[in-house]
Amino acid sequence: MMRMANLRICSLWVVVVLTAIGGCTRMAPLPPVDRAALKPKTSVELQQYLVEHEPELELFKSRGPFAVSTQQNRELRLSAKERIQSDWYLSAPPEKAPLVIFVHGHDSSKAAHSNQAAHLASWGMHSMSVQLPPRGPWSNNGRTLGRLVSAIQRSPGIIDSRIDPSKIILVGHSFGATAVAVALASGAPAAGGILLDPAAIGREIPSLLRRVERPIMILGGDDELYSTRNREYFFNYIRTGVAEVSVKDAIHEDAQYPSDYALKNGGVDPNTTEELQIAFVSGLTAAAMSLAATGGFDYAWTSFGPAFDNGKFFNPKKK
Repeated sequence: MMRMANLRICSLWVVVVLTAIGGCTRMAPLPPVDRAALKPKTSVELQQYLVEHEPELELFKSRGPFAVSTQQNRELRLSAKERIQSDWYLSAPPEKAPLVIFVHGHDSSKAAHSNQAAHLASWGMHSMSVQLPPRGPWSNNGRTLGRLVSAIQRSPGIIDSRIDPSKIILVGHSFGATAVAVALASGAPAAGGILLDPAAIGREIPSLLRRVERPIMILGGDDELYSTRNREYFFNYIRTGVAEVSVKDAIHEDAQYPSDYALKNGGVDPNTTEELQIAFVSGLTAAAMSLAATGGFDYAWTSFGPAFDNGKFFNPKKK
């Protein structure tokens, strides 16, 4: 999507950029925020603690309690001719845990979701960011994503034996959200989807969205500043189980972390702010934790209450 040049000037000078090292394992850099003051021994213990206490969106701004390791540029073979490059962010606990799969948007890359993926892994959810053709066709990317999810669901050990194949969550930014919706509409065995400032393209998208039967959370930018193409399709055409909220003052690239622009310009993007990127991270983490622990988004929606009250999140709607 088009970047809004000169929308605002921020004081952000350092953005964490992951260096691609094929096939090696190292500790993942994480966003520069404090670590949550929780000390669970397992991801299951953490989930149980969270759902038994009052949901707190602010908690998820901090890194989670678990160490994270990264494996970058790992190749996954779906067939003799179809291969996908991906970065893996694996959470430390030994028991099985959910897998969150990130899909980038137009003219972007898997690296634009590196901090988000590492943040989720610190909260006990393995994450993976995939590289798909950056200019679509996005329906084709969605079908590729569906084949990937099916392959992991059948054989989670192709990534890690600790992945729970019944708890695969899809996250898509911009047109990557179209890919997520197409995958779900085509029967990908995923628990649901989280769409980051989604955009839709393709005549068949309305009919495909009507076929989505998994829970969907939409975390959008501030459409009073900039509106993505056909963002309204996702709420209007998905029949049920969909919730949407907007992040005040956020532009499209705030839903990346780091932004693709920062990745291409030495880590600097004058149009995004880390505060708003972390607002997306907190909402994303609450939504993923909610879906993983409860199968729906009610826990996350309750956690958004204070952000609705202070105006940081606005225009809430669900059906």
